This record gives sequence, structure tokens and C-alpha cells, in this order.
Amino acid sequence: MARRSNVQNGPRTAGESEHSTYPPSPYDPDPERVPARGRSAVRRGGWSGGGGRWLVWTGRIVLWALIVVIVVNGVRAPIDRLTQSDTPAGTAATPTGSGFPEKEAEAFVSQFANAYLNFDGAKPDDRAERLKPFLPDGAADRQLGWNGFGRMSAGTFQLADIEVQDAQNAVVTVYAQSGPQRWKLSVPVYTSGGSFVVSGEPALLPAGGPAGLPQVAEPEHDETAEAELRPQLEGFFKAYALGDATQLQRYVVQGVTLEGFGNKLTLVELKSVTAPPGGTSREITAVVTWGMPTTATASPAATADPSGQSAGLEQAYRLTVEKQGDNWYIKDIRGATRSTG
Repeated sequence: MARRSNVQNGPRTAGESEHSTYPPSPYDPDPERVPARGRSAVRRGGWSGGGGRWLVWTGRIVLWALIVVIVVNGVRAPIDRLTQSDTPAGTAATPTGSGFPEKEAEAFVSQFANAYLNFDGAKPDDRAERLKPFLPDGAADRQLGWNGFGRMSAGTFQLADIEVQDAQNAVVTVYAQSGPQRWKLSVPVYTSGGSFVVSGEPALLPAGGPAGLPQVAEPEHDETAEAELRPQLEGFFKAYALGDATQLQRYVVQGVTLEGFGNKLTLVELKSVTAPPGGTSREITAVVTWGMPTTATASPAATADPSGQSAGLEQAYRLTVEKQGDNWYIKDIRGATRSTG
């Protein structure tokens, strides 16, 4: 039997490990330090074969699970925000409602104010009868504070404010007008089972006067354009009062259709025309006086009775006009803005 030679190819220093005659494996943990081969050789390190791959796959599964959780949460967040945005802001902090029937209370108090603020000392019982449906049964004061003298007439009752105290109590305030005077009337009311009653004495409050309107500068005038516009506008407003579509087409821009008054008004006067400097398209102001129909019954004495004569009512209009050739045509008509006077 042949023996393998122990002869080294070269000298070996003391302590140098014996090299294997087999090529190194790529799975060895340290290619530079290859262990001796043989039955008596001691293994160094663990086996890096397929048995260690479960750790790799476990790590991958954990990593993918983490990615899925992050993605799901990232998608849910905007959806939750959109869902929450459908709910009106402040819903959680604001009560859903006291349950007090505000619309019905407004109507009740408007009717009460009509009975309360209209009285005549010559007919005190009439007022007491009108107030009866609004007061508690067996109320001691049938006139609710009126001494039975004088005369007052009020109307145009409109809601100003409702101060709801709970589901059954509120203070309802309405506007009222008596002659030249505007008022507020605050009325405490109680409701139960769909019915209402005045639960205390009302209070008159001032409604305030008109706001102070500052003066504005007089606008610039194009007197040439105003002179050109006047005859065209006079014809237009006469046709506008008649409501004749054929006549109106003579004064409006082609393709524009305007609805007139259907002969319910008459043009008394084109009082003024104000045109600012500009080009062939401008916004102007025209003030006219309309003859209004009267509802008074004609009588032999109608000429002496002002109510039987035709009323005149001054109105201000804002018109968009365009110049085509030598004539101006109306493109649009609407109410004027504030006056300069």
C-alpha cells in the first residue's frame, strides 16, 4: 500500500499550521484560517449551511410586518382626518340644541306684539280680548301694564333676537314701528307641549337711529357723453315702462333681452344722467321719475284729492352702455349704488 509523502514543498516554521491539500471552501467563516482536514481535526465555528437560514427568513418576516403596519397607519391617518372633517367644526364642544322651538316662538311673539302695542283708550276691552290668548289662564292684569288711556298703533314686527335659557324658557325680541319711531320689544315666553304663554312683563327698548353716512366726492363727468346718452335713455325708459320687446330692441345691445314693466308705469321725467370719462363701454347712472298707478277710487272730487292722483316716484339706476357708431346701447340695467349727495 502506497504511503502519502510527508515531504513539504518548502521549509515550515515552528507553530505554523498544516495546510490542507484541498482547496478552501467559500462557506468557511475565515478563508485565511482554514482548519485542518481529517477525522481527528477539531471543528471551529458553526455550520453555515441551510440550517441557519431560518434566522434570515424570520428577520425578513418581522421587517415586512413592520413595513405593512407603517403603510396601513399612513393610509388610515388621512382617511380618519377626512372623515372627521365631514363633522361640523366645534360639534363636540357645542350643544346639539336646547330643544326650544325658536321659529314658533318668533311667530307667537310677533302676534303678541301686534296685540300689545296697538291700543285705543276709547276701546280698552278690545285690547284685553286680543291679549287673552297670550296670557296665563286667570291672569290678574288683563291689560298687562296698560293704564287704559291714550292711543298707539304699531306694525312691521320682525325678529331681532332670541335668548334661549333652556328647553322651555326664552326671551324673544322683535322690531316694531309706530309712526316715525322704531322700537324693540323683548318678551319672556314659556313653552310646553307645543303651546306658548307670555311668562312676564315685556320691555320696550330703543332700536337705534340711522347710521351716519359719510359724504363722498362728486364723480367726474363726461358732459359730451351725457348729452349723447340723454335722448337714447329717454327712449329706452319709455320702452322699458311699456315692456314692448320690439321697441326695447332698438335701444339694447344686440343679443341682449330685457324685460320691461308691461305698461304698469309711465316715464314722467329722465331727471339726470351721470357718465364718467372712459371708452366705448361705460357704467353710468340715470335717475328717473316714474308715474305710479293709484289704487284710490275715482270720484268727482278726485282732482282735489291728492290720493286720487298718480304718484311720482324717483328711482336711480345703474346701466352698462356700449357705443356703436354714433349711438349708445344698453347692455344691462340694475339698481344704482349709493348716491353722492
